Amino acid sequence: MVREWVKGRCHLKDKVEDLRQNYTQGELLESSLPESPLALFQTWFTQASESEDIKEPNAMVLSTQDGDRIDSRIVLLKGLENASFLFYTNYESHKGKQLLANDHCTLLFPWVNLERQIIVRGRAVKQTEAKSKQYFSSRPRASQLGAWASNQSNPINSREDLQKQLDEIGTKFADIEVPKPVQWGGYVVHPYEIEFWQGRESRLHDRILYTKIGDSWQTQRLQP
Repeated sequence: MVREWVKGRCHLKDKVEDLRQNYTQGELLESSLPESPLALFQTWFTQASESEDIKEPNAMVLSTQDGDRIDSRIVLLKGLENASFLFYTNYESHKGKQLLANDHCTLLFPWVNLERQIIVRGRAVKQTEAKSKQYFSSRPRASQLGAWASNQSNPINSREDLQKQLDEIGTKFADIEVPKPVQWGGYVVHPYEIEFWQGRESRLHDRILYTKIGDSWQTQRLQP
């Protein structure tokens, strides 16, 4: 192979092209599928939680869209409620504004060390104010103050300015309970599709798609 060298180092293009990994840890067959994708999700989530190689099994990539703009970022799963996925954020952030314009979104759980991923496609609605307040009150005080201090997604001149905002909030709520900001709360993502991916040899991966039809779920194998 002819390689390009930049300052004595192999060009990134060649390094990336040479990466190979054969997946052999598991399989996903129709004979083992539960009727509900939430049952399979809970099984896989438990296994991810017990894996020493996965630091935050509840980390998921949330993708949202507003017009031609599509954004992705990591958020943390904070609960499963009535077969729906729950996370918290600032409603005035980019994701909050995008979900206001278009409530369709995807959640991706990238459990690479287990050679698995799960994609959830659904619609997001705001969590009730009462439940958002209940969860906010359970957070560490430093996280509560941070929710007040950060105008999430807005520009700021420096880290020092951010620290100044935090110091001002700390003074404001010194020695008193920190209330939930009105612009902060939860989203519940109601899924209509959940896709399970299990890595297999020779890139012939297992992909099983659950699609919600009325109150039940239909399964379909997808080609890798």
